[in-house]
Amino acid sequence: MTFSPKLIALDVDGTLVDARNEISPAVGAAVRTVADTGTPIVVATGRAVPGAVEVCERLGLPDGMAVCSNGAVLVGYRPVEVLHSVTFDASEAVRRVLTEVPDAFVAVEEIGVGYRVNRPFPSGEIAGTITLDDVESLIAEPVTRVIIRATDHDPHEFHALVEELGLTDTNYYIGYTAWLDLAPLGVSKASGLAWVCERLGIAAEDVLAVGDGRNDIEMLRWAGRGVAMGHAPNELADVADDVTGTVAEDGLATELSRYA
Repeated sequence: MTFSPKLIALDVDGTLVDARNEISPAVGAAVRTVADTGTPIVVATGRAVPGAVEVCERLGLPDGMAVCSNGAVLVGYRPVEVLHSVTFDASEAVRRVLTEVPDAFVAVEEIGVGYRVNRPFPSGEIAGTITLDDVESLIAEPVTRVIIRATDHDPHEFHALVEELGLTDTNYYIGYTAWLDLAPLGVSKASGLAWVCERLGIAAEDVLAVGDGRNDIEMLRWAGRGVAMGHAPNELADVADDVTGTVAEDGLATELSRYA
């Protein structure tokens, strides 16, 4: 291994934290050890600003930047400030999904605050200040991100349903559950990281990126070294340069130990 990253981009859920939102002692120690070498650590997540910043604080990261909302929002922390954001008109995509799944939960991001939702999401699924509103009000203005959650649907059936809708005017990501993220066209964790790297004067080939989900595909393709977690879907493993252990096996710590 001759690769030596100048920046490390880390997904949160399923990479840094487990299903209980816990950071294992091994992973926490590995992140801090690499951060102590001076290599910038950039959290790159689908989470909104409050959730991303909370993870940065738990890790004890020095002042830096984070990629939030799958690349639609870039923030600095200490102090927390929005550096860049991209919005889009999600109304048509949301209406098309709700035609097929009328009982779905819908949330739109309020940058740095939380979410506006059509009804309360299951406990622990979204963070920040939550405000109730009707769907038409939620999609009346351009937004950075929309979450559509279909708790009563099988994830595979939901995935197939969304694929058949042909949502060509937006980026979208489907999670392990019946969870759909809508993002501005052309926006991804990769585009967010490219923005960060331009500010820092770092080339993509000098970036290590680690993730576990379909919303990490562009990021792993873009980075000089892209590593998939052991439990990642085949779509991600297929584009990765390497596959490490699962989150239960502290796979991230294994990868980071190469660079300490």
